[in-house]
Amino acid sequence: MKEFWSKRVRDMIPYVPGEQPKDRKFIKLNTNENPYPPSPKVLAAAKAAADEALRRYPDPECLALRQAIAAHAELDPSQVFCGNGSDEILSFAFQAFFDKENPITFPDITYSFYEVYVKFLDLTSNLIPLNEDFSLPVERFVREPSGGVVIANPNAPTGQAISLDELRRILNGNREQVVIVDEAYIDFGGDSAVGLIDEYPNLLVVQTASKSRSLAGLRVGWALGNANLIAAMCCVRDSINSYTVDRIAQAAAAAALEDAAYFDQTRRAIMHTRESALTRLQELGFQAAPSKANFLFVRHPKLAGKLVFQALRERGILVRRWDQLRIEDYLRISVGTEEEMDALCAALREIVSG
Repeated sequence: MKEFWSKRVRDMIPYVPGEQPKDRKFIKLNTNENPYPPSPKVLAAAKAAADEALRRYPDPECLALRQAIAAHAELDPSQVFCGNGSDEILSFAFQAFFDKENPITFPDITYSFYEVYVKFLDLTSNLIPLNEDFSLPVERFVREPSGGVVIANPNAPTGQAISLDELRRILNGNREQVVIVDEAYIDFGGDSAVGLIDEYPNLLVVQTASKSRSLAGLRVGWALGNANLIAAMCCVRDSINSYTVDRIAQAAAAAALEDAAYFDQTRRAIMHTRESALTRLQELGFQAAPSKANFLFVRHPKLAGKLVFQALRERGILVRRWDQLRIEDYLRISVGTEEEMDALCAALREIVSG
């Protein structure tokens, strides 16, 4: 029953986020959340911001947060845009830089929200298939006509990353179009494109505090790029909602950026656990693409992905799976604590042997 629905949403298939269970306690390895709590400095900043000033609107320009991000990225605050998580940032960018007449180019297997944005905004897309090993066919992104390019680096859900040399080739082949590099997982081993921003005025880098800084619950993301691109993002934002990042979130995210020691400690712990878990999964017969993210993308050659997914859920462990061509037998497993990965491997040993 869709009475009163607009034509735009009547036939939409929206993005489906990972399950957030409420009926029972699970080991959650399905939404790439950080297994470690936020920095103590973040919690202190959030508490300090929760005072009587909450009666007033937050700073629509997010100036203090933008200054913290700019200092971290070695950019000017005019090259920084803040939003309510990187998903909002991406939706603003699709509206700011792409037109229906010129298809947006991105891989066939990538963050599924990109195609949702295309359909919701009445845009068009050109999906380029990943190689058989899920690596990016860089040359096709260089030579094929495009109205813009979107690349998740590292890619989701595969976890694979491209080098800065490969990214330069894509940027050089698309100098008249905006190239968006979605770096949600960059802090877990990839090479960031931020250092290329002053060289390429068409480059927009999108990052988030949700993954490596343990702030998924506060929804803070940012875009980095030429001041001209940032101005276009501001135009979209202020045509929809000028106050997208609340006062507490701004203070907490700034504190997270300032606590470099805690950030480095936790991300290194996740990368160490990722590599040890990968070895253990391979010993159980699972195949996996090399990951530069906080998750592993794996399959077992003798077991259907749906079967493994359901068997893990029955054992109280959530992972992510898609009914999508080429990847229906793969599972995306978020890297948890050492104890959580021990439980995962024990469950998989039962499933494989059973």
